Amino acid sequence: MRNFIIALLLGFALMGNTGCFLPIYSADPSVRTTELIYTSENLRHVLEEWQRIWFLDQPSHLAPYRTHGGII
Repeated sequence: MRNFIIALLLGFALMGNTGCFLPIYSADPSVRTTELIYTSENLRHVLEEWQRIWFLDQPSHLAPYRTHGGII
């Protein structure tokens, strides 16, 4: 039981350091730059996707005709 708890604590300690052992981005500066650009672009579109999923973007894209979408 004691060995299991020690192994469990060691496992949690190693999981917290995963970014140090396995880097998320490349070491090459040019490749890392493109990876960071792609990551930031993907995160930028999350809000638009969330609004589209919950139909918060106005006007609705389901309408067959163009509508203003605001209060007239």
